[in-house]
Amino acid sequence: MLFAQRVFHVAGIYGLAVLLPQFFIELLPPEFVKQQLGEEIVPGAVHPEHFYGFIGVAAAWQVAFLIIARDPARYRLIMIPGILEKLSFGVAGLALFAAGRLTATTTFFGVIDLVWAALFFVAFRKVGNEAPDTV
Repeated sequence: MLFAQRVFHVAGIYGLAVLLPQFFIELLPPEFVKQQLGEEIVPGAVHPEHFYGFIGVAAAWQVAFLIIARDPARYRLIMIPGILEKLSFGVAGLALFAAGRLTATTTFFGVIDLVWAALFFVAFRKVGNEAPDTV
């Protein structure tokens, strides 16, 4: 149980630390964005509804991870969509990188999400059948 608490707590804090600053990325000079991210266009400039929608939904999931960390046994079933959330970005990132459509920097964060997915799966298994019938 302690493993699951720690994994989801750290994942939630890490995720918020990575995601929340992206709400302000358009305030940065384009040259800085190009140098740091390898992007010609500031993320969010072309389709802001997709970019900011993604950041908002992903940030909401980080809050869910913090809630799971409070009582992993009670919220065990919510770990399953949490694993899918991490896999969705990680797998897409690798596929886009393989197709030459994603920078190595962004792909790196996708790989980190795959590591989180694996840790979430281990936490899910460790909590096991200790979960109560209510969610």
